[in-house]
Amino acid sequence: MEAAHTSQFTSNVWAQQASWSLAANRQKRQIGRVRAVSLFCFVIAAVLGTAAAQTGSAHPAVARWLAFGAAVAVGAVTVLNSRVGQGQIQDWTRLRSVSEAFKGEVYACLAGVGSYRTPQAVAVLRDAVNGIRAEAGDLLHHIADIPVDPARPLPDVDGVDSYFRVRVRGQIDDYYRPKALWMRGRLRIVRRTELLLGGAAVLLGAGSGAFQVEAAAAWVAVLSTVSATVVAYATAAKYEYQELEFLRTADELERILADWQLSAHRTPQTEDALVSRCEQVISILNDTWMVKWNSEL
Repeated sequence: MEAAHTSQFTSNVWAQQASWSLAANRQKRQIGRVRAVSLFCFVIAAVLGTAAAQTGSAHPAVARWLAFGAAVAVGAVTVLNSRVGQGQIQDWTRLRSVSEAFKGEVYACLAGVGSYRTPQAVAVLRDAVNGIRAEAGDLLHHIADIPVDPARPLPDVDGVDSYFRVRVRGQIDDYYRPKALWMRGRLRIVRRTELLLGGAAVLLGAGSGAFQVEAAAAWVAVLSTVSATVVAYATAAKYEYQELEFLRTADELERILADWQLSAHRTPQTEDALVSRCEQVISILNDTWMVKWNSEL
C-alpha cells in the first residue's frame, strides 16, 4: 500500500476533488445570493408600491417615481427567480455529490480498506474516479475555470486508526456540528424577524382602528406580506431541515466511532464494514439533499 500512499495519481485525484468542491460551493453561493437579492427586491417593491399609493394625491411626481421603483423591483424579482431553477439546483447537488465521491474514494484508498486492500490500489482508484467523472461529464464546464492545485497535501491518513481520527472525527467536529449551529443561528434570525414584523403589524392595526389612521392599515398588509416572504425564503433555504440532517449525521458518525473505539477484535472485515458504514452515512446525507432539494422545485 505504500505505493498507493505516495502515488502521484492519488495526489492528483485529491487536487481534482478540491476543484469539484470549490465549484459546488460557488454554485450554492450563487443560488443563495440570487434568493437573498430577490427577497430584498420583493420587500422594496411592496414598500415603494404602498408609499406611491399613499403619496399620489399630495405629491404626484414623487408618487410616479415610487411607482417606477416598485415596478423595477418587481421586474427584478422575476428576472432573478428565473436564474434559480431546477437546472441550477441539480447542478449544485450533483457537484457536491461528485466532490464527496472523490473524497470518499481517496480516504478509502489511503486507509487501505475494502477493494483497496491490494497492491493495485491505485488502479482501483483510477477506475473508480474514471467512473465518477464519466457520469458527471455534463458538469465539467463548472470546473473549467477553477485551477487544480497540485501542491494540495493529501490527508494525514495511513490506516484505519488515522482514518477515524482525520476523516470521521474531522467531519463531526469541523463540519457537521458547526454547520448545524450556523443553520440554527440563521433560523433564529428568521423567527425573530417574523415575530418583530408580526408585532409591528399588530401595533399598526390596533393604531389604525383605535385612532382611525387609515394610512396605517395599508402598512399592515405590507408587513404581513414581508413576513410571509421571509418565512418563504427560510423554507426555500431549508435551514431547519439542514440543521436536523447535520445533527443526525454527526450523531450517527459518533456511534460508529464509539463502536470502533470499543471494538475488542479488529479484523480486516470489521474495519472494512465500519469504514463502509461511515462513507454510507456521509453519502446518504448528500443523496437525501439531492432528493429533498429537487423534489420541491
